[in-house]
Amino acid sequence: MLVFRQFVDDDLGCASYLVGDRDAGVAVVVDPALAIEQYVEAAAEEQVRIERVLETHTHADHVSGHGRFAVEHGLPVAIHSLAEPEYPCEPLADGDVIRAGATELRVLHTPGHRPEHCAFVVGDTLVLTGDSLFVGDAARPDLAIAAREGAQDLFGSLERLAALGDDVEVYPGHVAGSLCGGNMSSERSSTIGHERETNDALSYREVQEFVLVSASVSTPRPPTTERVVTLNRGPWLALPPEPVELTEVGDATVLDVRPFADYAAGHVPGAISVPISGESFSTKAGFVVDPGERLVVHARTKDEAIAATRSLWKVGLLELGGYVLEPSAAETLATVDVVELKQLLDAAADVQVVDVREAFERDTGYIPGSRNIPYRLLRKLGCGALDRSKPVVTVCESGPRAAIAASLLARDGFDARAVSPGGVATFDGDVVSFRRCGG
Repeated sequence: MLVFRQFVDDDLGCASYLVGDRDAGVAVVVDPALAIEQYVEAAAEEQVRIERVLETHTHADHVSGHGRFAVEHGLPVAIHSLAEPEYPCEPLADGDVIRAGATELRVLHTPGHRPEHCAFVVGDTLVLTGDSLFVGDAARPDLAIAAREGAQDLFGSLERLAALGDDVEVYPGHVAGSLCGGNMSSERSSTIGHERETNDALSYREVQEFVLVSASVSTPRPPTTERVVTLNRGPWLALPPEPVELTEVGDATVLDVRPFADYAAGHVPGAISVPISGESFSTKAGFVVDPGERLVVHARTKDEAIAATRSLWKVGLLELGGYVLEPSAAETLATVDVVELKQLLDAAADVQVVDVREAFERDTGYIPGSRNIPYRLLRKLGCGALDRSKPVVTVCESGPRAAIAASLLARDGFDARAVSPGGVATFDGDVVSFRRCGG
């Protein structure tokens, strides 16, 4: 009897799978997250023994749990030889069949996202497409090789997947929330037939047209790509030790994971605000934390600190010095709502309004006179384009990114305040006018 379980990390939009045969009592794990406890528990519930780990490819957006399975459970790891891993592995090739009891997983080499990428066809009923075909979208082709070269490979891979048959169920490696595709659905599965009818990526008949569109990637590149790929390709990575509570911060960068209201009311000078309660915490933290810098987490409770730490580990941010719960936090940050922002604009106040959304979002409408600097670029590009003698008001779609941006600017010495809660999405014609594309 088939054992099949899907696991989704809502923070990163990543999906992984337990596949096996209950009668034989064996299973495999496909694309495991660093938190492998969930698979071990599920296997115990299903009364199966995990025999090996299968990777569709070397992941670029999250740290894999294959190293933990190897170190802690002695399991072999299988991946296509083009991945060139620096760990012992079982090399996969197109057409190989992996057996877990009577359950067969056939390897379908589907390059494009990465040269080594493979899908796994389970029996004749479902396919684990990894980062090739998503529900409503297809993979981005620019993370491992040139975008046009990746797109050419991806076109052929999508043709192979589309030929599996309309009734074959599609279980992808990502759902909405991931940076690996811009238009993917929040639905966690589909069928080949449904995707053929609704997914634009399967509508192209000419490779040249597909390459032209697919290679024009507008979604931001995952911030920790190189670091995560290095960790996933390199020697086995064991689980880091649990963080310890500190009495003082020292010279570390403080990542304040409390709600933004708490941060605004009082925070450690120079702290960066990225609330763990917000969407895509790990990705946002990865955008604003410099690689290799030592971090100390400021949280409300030990449990919150540990949860934040584990989420940072997922994206390769391993240099954590510990956490603080009640540090000296006398610095505050002002906020404004949309009405107050309108009053500032109507009064022609000498403030700089910075729209911290992505450029493609701004194209749908923005506040006249604002300038666009995506929040994720503030530390990388610096703030030299802004006038330090004038206050800065940050705004995004609904508040969370504006809050992060304001904390970054305040850290850099600006008189910064955030529009939070609220933002461009809450403005209407009576509050502020928009300039529309083409209008």
